[in-house]
Amino acid sequence: MKIHVTLVNPPYPTGSHTHPAYIPLGIGYLAAVLEKNNYEVDAIDCQSLKLSYDAFKNEIIKRQPNIVGFTSTTLTYNSALKCIKIVKEVNPNCLTLLGGPHASFWDSEALQECPELDVIVRREAEETILDVVKKAEAEDKNYDAILGITYRKDGKTIRSADRPGVENLDDLPFPAHHLWSVDDMKKSGTKIIFPIMGSRGCVYWCDFCTTVRMFGRKYRMRSPKNVVDEIEYVAKTYDAKQFTFYDDAFTVDQKRAEEICDEIMARGLKLKWNCETRVDMVSKPLMQKMKKAGCTDIWFGIESGSPKIIKAMGKGISAEQTIEAFRWAREAGLMTVGFVVLGFPGETKESMWETIKLVQKIGPCDIVYHIATPYPGTPMRDEVIKNGWLRVTDFDRYDTATPIFETPELSMAEIREIREQAFHKFYLSTTYIHNMIAHGGVYGTASTRLFFAHLLRAVKSKVGAK
Repeated sequence: MKIHVTLVNPPYPTGSHTHPAYIPLGIGYLAAVLEKNNYEVDAIDCQSLKLSYDAFKNEIIKRQPNIVGFTSTTLTYNSALKCIKIVKEVNPNCLTLLGGPHASFWDSEALQECPELDVIVRREAEETILDVVKKAEAEDKNYDAILGITYRKDGKTIRSADRPGVENLDDLPFPAHHLWSVDDMKKSGTKIIFPIMGSRGCVYWCDFCTTVRMFGRKYRMRSPKNVVDEIEYVAKTYDAKQFTFYDDAFTVDQKRAEEICDEIMARGLKLKWNCETRVDMVSKPLMQKMKKAGCTDIWFGIESGSPKIIKAMGKGISAEQTIEAFRWAREAGLMTVGFVVLGFPGETKESMWETIKLVQKIGPCDIVYHIATPYPGTPMRDEVIKNGWLRVTDFDRYDTATPIFETPELSMAEIREIREQAFHKFYLSTTYIHNMIAHGGVYGTASTRLFFAHLLRAVKSKVGAK
C-alpha cells in the first residue's frame, strides 16, 4: 500500500495562557526520518497557521493521508483528541497515532478516552514511527514486536516494552524544516527563531519535570561539528538569523559548549542564539565565549529562593550559585531570563516571598513565574494525587498560569494572588525599567506588554484607592 503520512501540531485550547507559535522540532525529526526512508510526508502546524477545527478538517480532506500522527503536550492533549476524531470522520480507515510527553505517560487513559485513536507512540519516536509505518505499508496490523507503543488488541490495551533512546544523535537527519510555512510566517511579520536540539536527557530528575522522563537521565550529545553543520545549513537555506537551543541544559558539558562556540566562530557565522541551562553548570569565561559566538541571552532555572523547596524539588542548587551565575552572565554582556516555579508542594506564603525577594536581588532582564503544574509522569503529580490536593482535571487549563491544586498551606486563590504580586513587583521595579531601556524592550514585545499591563493595573489601583 502506498503510504502518505501527515504529521500534526494541534491548536492551543481557546482561552488558555499560551506562548507564541514555534517550529515543532519533534515533528520535524519524525518527518525527516520518514522522508529519508522514501515515504510521502507533509505537516500541519495548527498553531502557527491559527487553524480552526473546520479549517483543519478541510486540510485533511485536501491531503487525504492514510496515516496521521499527532504530537501533544498536556495543554494540547484535548485539542489533539478533537483533531483525531475529525480525521476518523473524514476517513474511518486512516491510522491515527499520538505521541509527545503527555501521551507517553497517559497512554492507557488516552486509548480509553478516544476510541478513534489507534496507537500511542511513547517517548523518543523516530525509530518507533518508522516501524509502525512499515507495518501499515505491508498492511500488517500485528504490532507485537514494535517497542515503545501502546495499542489495542482483541479489546485489550497492550503496552510494549520501552524503546531505548537514540544512542548516536549524529545519525539523525536534520529536521524537515521545509514542511513548515516559513515564508508565510515571514510575510506575516512573525519573528522566526529556529530551534536546535544539541542533546537529549538530563543529569538531574527535578520532581516537576516531564522532559527528563521523556529522554532519560543519560545525557546524549551531538558532536559540535554536527550541531553547527545544521545551524549553517538552516542559516543558508532559510536565511535564518536567530536560533534557540532546546537542550534542557546546554552547558552540562562545558568543554563541549565551548567547542560549539569555537565551531561557530571558526566558520564566521554571524548569528544570534540563546539557550537554557543550570546555574551550577556555567562559568564566567564560558559565558564570555558564548557572547563572542553570538549568544544574546541565557535562561536559568531559579525555581525557588527557599532552600527547603529547592530540596523538595530535587533541583540541587543554592541561592549563592544562582546569584553568582546571573552576575557572571551580566558581566559577560548577556541578557538573563529566570524561570521560577511557584506553589510547589510544601510551599508557604513565606517561601514564595523568599523566591520573589531572590528575583529582586539578582535583577534578571526578564522573569517567567510558572505555577507548579502536576503533569502526568512526574513525582509531583503522584504526591498531589496521593494527598488529595488535585482540584483541576481539565488539561486545557494546564498552562502554568492557572493553579491546578492546593495544599493545607496554600489555597489556589493565594497562589494566583501572590504570582500576580510577583509580576507586579518585578515589572515595576527600577531594575527592570533600566533593563528594558538598555535592551530595547528586554526579551521582546511580550515583556514590554507585561510592563505596561502592570503599570496600568498599578495606576488603576492608585485611582481606586482614592
